[in-house]
Amino acid sequence: MPQKKITINDVADKAGVSVTTVSLVLSGKGRISSATSMRVNQAIDALGYIPNRSAAMLRGGDSGVVGLIVRDICNPFYAEMTAGLSEILENHRKVLFLTQSGQHGQHLGRCFDSLIAQGVEGIVLGGGAENATELVEKARAFAIPLICASRASTLDDVDSVCPDNMHAAKMATEYLIKRGHHCIAWLGGSGSSLTRAERIGGYCSTLLHYGMPFRSEWIVECGSHQRDAAELTEKLIHQHPTVTAILCHNASVALGCYFGLQHTGRSLGNGAVESYYHQQMALVGFGDVPEAALTDPPLTFVTSGAREIGRCAARRLLQRMTAPDSDIQHVIMPSTLIARESA
Repeated sequence: MPQKKITINDVADKAGVSVTTVSLVLSGKGRISSATSMRVNQAIDALGYIPNRSAAMLRGGDSGVVGLIVRDICNPFYAEMTAGLSEILENHRKVLFLTQSGQHGQHLGRCFDSLIAQGVEGIVLGGGAENATELVEKARAFAIPLICASRASTLDDVDSVCPDNMHAAKMATEYLIKRGHHCIAWLGGSGSSLTRAERIGGYCSTLLHYGMPFRSEWIVECGSHQRDAAELTEKLIHQHPTVTAILCHNASVALGCYFGLQHTGRSLGNGAVESYYHQQMALVGFGDVPEAALTDPPLTFVTSGAREIGRCAARRLLQRMTAPDSDIQHVIMPSTLIARESA
């Protein structure tokens, strides 16, 4: 019978430490106590662990690998952002090592440790920055450049590239108001989302500025599954028939809302008719996806260009890797309204 291959995870388990700690002991980097180092080396000897030579080369620092942590690569925003990151990094002969932290960022720490163990030269955090305070300290301790390329970030001491969420929401809300809509609802996003909070802030402040009505029951929390968005859209319209326009938190919610409206007797557009139940609904989403131009009618979106956010983040990370002591930069990407026939 072939002998089971001993891995770095086995060493970590036996020594009672993290994979990152084992990696740092093997590379001789980081601030590891002599007692911990001895325990790790004893575990290595006891198990007969043979370090992978390729991994050891990666831990040397010039690995050519950059780590990326996103919540869900299926999310259109992260998919586009990843494409932009990869485009710039490949031009500099670097590749992305992709990890997913989960919808609520529950695996953020594990993703970070895995990337450190792979010897990445830098890490891009694409979302979940509200849970990343501990990671900032760890990145600093391991001398690993870290940059946030997310929809919102409160990490003042880390480079970031983010869209202007509040301005985007103001732009979308004002667009609907100027087209005659007085009852505008909001659909989508989690109550814990910084991005949602910033956008709703822009939405509410614009309504107040124009003296438009604001009702908390018009703001509906919703995940990114299109079926959920469709069902909640139907419920919203049946319970609040005076609503004539809906702002959708992201592209997936907007597409779900589009399908939900098909079952309400409302049609999409911006025409005004007398009856609440037969008037046209206006729909505006955030983010934009290729499918938005294929619906009937095509969907209006406000976008900050996820791919360009990725490109900008890659450039900034490369600069940080070259000049680790340079000043922190916070880049805010402007928004663009893509007007189509849904509003």
